[in-house]
Amino acid sequence: MSILQFISDFFRDSAHWHGYDGIPRRVLEHLQYSFMALGIAAAVALPVGLVTGHTGRGGNALALIATAGRALPSYGLLALMFFWMGFGLTPVMIPLVALAIPPILVTTYEAMRAVDPSPVDAARGMGMGPVAVLFQVELPVALPLILSGLRSAAIQVVSTAAIAATVALGGLGRYIIDGLYQRNYETVVGGATLIAGLALSMIAVFWLIGRLVVSPGVRGGR
Repeated sequence: MSILQFISDFFRDSAHWHGYDGIPRRVLEHLQYSFMALGIAAAVALPVGLVTGHTGRGGNALALIATAGRALPSYGLLALMFFWMGFGLTPVMIPLVALAIPPILVTTYEAMRAVDPSPVDAARGMGMGPVAVLFQVELPVALPLILSGLRSAAIQVVSTAAIAATVALGGLGRYIIDGLYQRNYETVVGGATLIAGLALSMIAVFWLIGRLVVSPGVRGGR
């Protein structure tokens, strides 16, 4: 049987659209884990990236942190956290947050450093303080690139959040884990398809966010 047939059979089966193991519930669980991890990562990485990019200090340290973060194996870190903390959401959040921080941190720093110094110097000449310059001049210009870092992190987290199922949590990874155990390859392929589709949908989500929050003048300039 072909992969396309597996996909068709999975989505045509009405049993997959209702109940505890239904697609709507699993998608919501998957998004919950993903956006929770993304929110924590953004709360940590955005302020650090903004401040270091504004001051121009700490670039080498950020590069080292990003390299170390990208080198961490998510599944291996999950296993380590599971044996240390046991069942629960925290062992899942740690590898997902560690995965999301590097792209947000580095991209935010680079976005701030890429801002044209001319308007920054003009703002300082007008008497604007460092905080006003950061939030009223630099941040609006850097926002498109910052959003690209958030988008990259979101895609990676959504793609990886399936690991939650390996420690008895829900999400779309449940279809893959349970399907492999039951040798139900229709469910495995269906779950993988949903995860891929959800990850790709992040591109559209962040495009829409960019249209809503980025100044038209900045969008046109880019």
